Amino acid sequence: MTEPVKSSVWTRIAFGIGGAAEGVKNNGFDYFLLLYYSQVLGVPAAMVASALFIALVVDAISDPVAGYWSDNLRTRWGRRHPFMYASIIPVIALYFLTWNPPADLRGEALFPWLVAMTIGVRLGFTLYEVPSYALAPELSQDYDERTKLMSWRTFFGWMGGLTVQIVLFAMLLRPTPEDASGFFNFDGWRAYGLIATVVIGAAMFISTFGTHHRIPHLTVPPVRNNISLGRIFKDIFETMFNPSFGALFAATLFGLLAGGISATLNQYVNGFYWRFNSDQLAVLTTSVYVSTILALVLAPGLGKWLGKKRGAIIIGVVAFTLAPMPVVLAQFGLLPPRGSQELFNIILAVTVVDLALIIVTQMLLGSMVADLAEDSEVKTGRRSEGVFFAGISFIRKLSQGSSRTPEPCSRKAPAFCWPRSFLRPQTLSPACRPPPCQKRPCVRLAGVMRFRSGLRGC
Repeated sequence: MTEPVKSSVWTRIAFGIGGAAEGVKNNGFDYFLLLYYSQVLGVPAAMVASALFIALVVDAISDPVAGYWSDNLRTRWGRRHPFMYASIIPVIALYFLTWNPPADLRGEALFPWLVAMTIGVRLGFTLYEVPSYALAPELSQDYDERTKLMSWRTFFGWMGGLTVQIVLFAMLLRPTPEDASGFFNFDGWRAYGLIATVVIGAAMFISTFGTHHRIPHLTVPPVRNNISLGRIFKDIFETMFNPSFGALFAATLFGLLAGGISATLNQYVNGFYWRFNSDQLAVLTTSVYVSTILALVLAPGLGKWLGKKRGAIIIGVVAFTLAPMPVVLAQFGLLPPRGSQELFNIILAVTVVDLALIIVTQMLLGSMVADLAEDSEVKTGRRSEGVFFAGISFIRKLSQGSSRTPEPCSRKAPAFCWPRSFLRPQTLSPACRPPPCQKRPCVRLAGVMRFRSGLRGC
């Protein structure tokens, strides 16, 4: 292989832009899909959750198979890019249709449609995401350059997902005479489907085409004879039982679960415990941009200084220790009064730094997966980047949304309440509305701020 030691800046950016597609798709499926189908389109929440679970089961099989297939494909366009190009049209078509179902389908009649769309989107995106991530070890053989590659990938993932999310709630779900909250603005949801689809498709194409010139320098898998289904799964299990990968798999899983729980609890803590107002909460949300940029700058240097493994451990421990410290300090009366501007300034600084450290940890862990290819090749004689990244891809999906579930209605009803959304009580499904004499605080859906002052208060 004649690959140079380091990748170019354009190659790193092109590879990274692919993360925007992942960020937008994941935000839609993790934060909005259950809410949209259950509260807006009238599908029972249990059915929506079942559709997502069915798609997850399919992922458990398709992810490692897609990884193994892309590890062993031999074409003139290499072993990764054919999958990446072939997946673009199906993904954008299916993602658009997910948010624009047939007008004559409502309620339970939408369940088969939702199952088909979620499985289709996840399968199509697997065929893009796994081979795309698996490019990282081949785009650069340099240990530290791989950290830069994964840093750009993570950076664009956070930036893309957050930006489209803000566009949805700040610009698209506009109030109408019939809907004071704007949440049931179907034109807004359809516009979101179109905008998200365009961003996903553009990011997938730019990343795929932007790394196309590297195909002559990528690894060509050896010709393999006597391939059988049993042999395929034997090779997959042999690869995934690599001890180093097992440790990294577990660390990534628990890190993602902790991050998801922390993200959800932050909304309770910021809104109820710290008593911040809507404007302050909006600032905390947009501060994610600062954290992401800070992480992009810090990750390569910290990985080179501390080493990836040591750096991920130290930074991860610091990040998950820092997050609850303000609450601990408040218990001892060591912080300014709740709701005060002084307290907000402290929490804002802690949030920016803590989230930046969490993102740095994600970047270093992703780079470590890329480094496992050589270790596995020595032991198995095969380069299995696709299988490794398929495993990490699956646990991301497994952990995503684990703590973002709706609260069941207090009364017997085949629906779920979203009292933590930006909806006013009168816009909730009737079974979920509190009695007129019972007030319930109006707070925010996890990760979503209200940018329109007209929506303050329930």
